[in-house]
Amino acid sequence: MAGHAKTDRPNQLFRNLNSKIASIPMILTAVVIFLGGTLWTVVYSFTNSKLLPRLNFVGLDQYERLWAAPRWIVSIENLAIYGFFSLIFSLVIGFLLAALMDQKIRFENTFRTIFLYPFALSFIVTGLVWQWILNPEFGVQSVVRSLGWTSFTFDPLYTPSIVIYGILIAALWQGTGLVMCLMLAGLRGIDEDIWKASRVDGIPAWRTYGQIIIPMMRPVFITTLVIIASGIVKVYDLVVAQTSGGPGIASEVPAKYVYDYMFQAQNLGQGFAASTMMLITVAIIIVPWAYLEFGGGRKRV
Repeated sequence: MAGHAKTDRPNQLFRNLNSKIASIPMILTAVVIFLGGTLWTVVYSFTNSKLLPRLNFVGLDQYERLWAAPRWIVSIENLAIYGFFSLIFSLVIGFLLAALMDQKIRFENTFRTIFLYPFALSFIVTGLVWQWILNPEFGVQSVVRSLGWTSFTFDPLYTPSIVIYGILIAALWQGTGLVMCLMLAGLRGIDEDIWKASRVDGIPAWRTYGQIIIPMMRPVFITTLVIIASGIVKVYDLVVAQTSGGPGIASEVPAKYVYDYMFQAQNLGQGFAASTMMLITVAIIIVPWAYLEFGGGRKRV
């Protein structure tokens, strides 16, 4: 039996050999481009590279300049506000829309298409559309004032204290439809017998959702969170299209800070330092989640 087990082990290496060979280019690409590029960025963040990268190490100088820059602090604050509200509202609105769609309403396909259509647009187009809608001269404010409310004011893109919320509105309009579709797919995967049993027992619908349906949809929520989080970290297009970082630096975000320093200010060292901080932030969030989701799960089995 022991000899037979030993002969089986080499054979396992050759199972699905074609698929393993086909995955080699993808693995090499991930290792060389992702890991290699990440290490390259981290190493050069400790240099004083300007227009071109050069290995002239200056220690933590770039990071000290980074965290002393008001523009970077503002971008981090904006990302935190944008990320928090984007996660909350995307999940809540997307789930509520999905729950309504799951009632098998008439013209469901039409409504689903309408809600999902904004996601098909590029962020630049979305940003320009909402720049027009929120423009006080001919947008929402102008329309409401023309109806008689002459004192009505709604110009978030021109008010530094709330400009990030104007960008958030555009992001929610574009991304909520995708969240709705993901949630709807999860709801449609729930066994109908669960709903029948809850009705027989007289359990209210809200309680069924909270205690049974939502816990069963945990994988869907995790997938949705990852998708939303990836969009939050790399938010750039909306900001450029709507405000270009203004008024002043009120709507700056880390991705725009990185781009401006690397390609406009020609300060690669500072751009690499900002990129590294973004990477560390993502790792702080992703690594514990991945350990609890995969590593911890295996130990419990």
